[in-house]
Formats: sequence, structure tokens, C-alpha cells
Amino acid sequence: MSVLVFIENWDGKLKKASYEAASYGARLAAKLGVQAHAVVINVADDASVLGKYGIDTVYAIESNELSSFNNYKMAEAITTAAKESGAKVLVLSGTFTGKMIAPLLAVHHKAALITNAVADPESTSPLKVKRSAFSNKGYVYYESLAETAIISIVPNALGITEHSGKGEVKKLDFTPTTPVQVEVVEIDRAKGKIPLPEAEIVVSAGRGLKGPENWGMIEELAEVLGASTACSKPVSDMHWRPHSEHVGQTGITINPQLYIAVGISGAIQHLAGVSGSKTIVVINSDPEAPFFKAADYGVVGDAFKVVPALTEAIRKYKAQ
Repeated sequence: MSVLVFIENWDGKLKKASYEAASYGARLAAKLGVQAHAVVINVADDASVLGKYGIDTVYAIESNELSSFNNYKMAEAITTAAKESGAKVLVLSGTFTGKMIAPLLAVHHKAALITNAVADPESTSPLKVKRSAFSNKGYVYYESLAETAIISIVPNALGITEHSGKGEVKKLDFTPTTPVQVEVVEIDRAKGKIPLPEAEIVVSAGRGLKGPENWGMIEELAEVLGASTACSKPVSDMHWRPHSEHVGQTGITINPQLYIAVGISGAIQHLAGVSGSKTIVVINSDPEAPFFKAADYGVVGDAFKVVPALTEAIRKYKAQ
């Protein structure tokens, strides 16, 4: 028995979410008294670095058929690594990719599927996992009664644990048998300099901006702060901004040091994705906006006056 962690990569590079998933898997393996392994697919980085986060063996799969996203082939590749490692617990980060693959793995392995895990397991016999519910307004505990368990963790919720040493990298041959079922037509890539899940400062805006033509002032504020830009779900749904910038329960979960929300009312679905922010600043013309209750600092005012004034003040301060 062992724990296997699926380590995602972005253009062949490992990111914060990769190390967070590895850390969770390693802590779980320690509780179970077994080894923690990982599987990487088409990774250009030195995968042995995962040993620093508690991984004993890294199974590296290279396949041109996995270069374009295909859920079924990815699940098949992970299953191959699971059989090789003897894994009975599989861990994934709850990213868009992870959310698509986890149910397929559960079917492959006839396994229990526990999503939205927000803490290390309470117990291991049976495996008891805490997960978020009701837009982070409550929590429930799931127990896995199946022989195999698939656990999907909430990104940016569990932290990173560092160890010493390197993981052993083993190349794993893989030839997919699953036919092509999806053709990738277009990839909507985030245009920010820093990926949202890793950004220390995020400037986000909602329908209060009244239209996509007014987004320039948000980008200017983000530029002077060295921040990434984000948006609320309605803004993404109306195609004012790309879906890759949507933060919230059904979008990206973030935990920056500073989150500035401009013209966002603060629905619980949005708060679920940003509640991990260390400091929240809300700018809204409506003093009754629900977001103010979650804010560390609030400005009641016209965003079209407040944001440019704030940007200019920061420029002057940085020029001193």
C-alpha cells in the first residue's frame, strides 16, 4: 500500500499547487505509515525536487498523446502509476484539471471520492476527511469505506511542508488505449504576469465597472502594485474578462497577501474563493454591500474616482 499524488504542471513547470499536493500526500502517507509517491506527466523541471516535499518516488511519464489535454487518457496514465506503486489512496489538487480527472479515477478504481478536502485526515482507519460545504459556510466529514480512496484537496488551503532530500525519479512506460474523445480547439491562457493561485497581490473587479471598456484603471492599479488581475463570475459570464480570471467557488481559489475588490457586491460564492486572503480591501459605492462585512478595510465611494486616485498615490509613494 502507498499514497500516490498526481502532480500537475503548467507548460512543463511545477508550481505552488504541485508542492501543496505533494505535501498533503506526504503527511497522509506518514499517518498511514506508508510511502508517498507521485506521478508527473511531460514535466520539463527536475521532478526529484518533489522529495523536498516528502515524496519518495516520482513516476515520470512522457507521451505525445498527453500533450493536449484529454481527461480519459490522463486518468489512464495515473491509473498505470497507481498500479505500479500499489497505491490505495490517490491525491489530486482541486484545480480545473483535478476536478475533471478525479471522478474518472474513482470509476477506474471503484473508489470512494472525497472532494474539497480542507484539512489533513482526522483518522486513517477508516480514512476520515474534512471537506468544505455550503460555500465554505460549513464543513462535513466523510469516511472512506472503499478499498481505494481518491482525495481532491482545495488549492491554497493546506500549505506546504518541506523536508530534506530528493525523490527517486523512475521513468514509466505508458501507451494509452483510450481513444481520443476530445479535440482541444482553443486554450484560454491567463494573460497576467503571475498565475492567480500564486499571486501575492490581486486586484479584482465586478459589474460595478459597468463594462469591459473601463478595465484599464484596474490594470493600471495592478501594474503599480505588481499584482495580478481577477474578476467576479458575472463579469466572466458576460465575457468582459476571460474565465481564467474568475475567482470564486466555481472559479479559482486564491489566498494572496492583499486582495482588492472593486465594484464587487460579495456574494457567498465569490467569498468562498477569496476568504483565504490575508488582507481584503473593498471599494464599493454601496455602503450595504455584503463584501464590507468580510473586509479588513473598506472604502465607500465611486470606483471611477477612488481607483485612479489610489493608483496615483501609490505611484507618488514609490517615486519617493
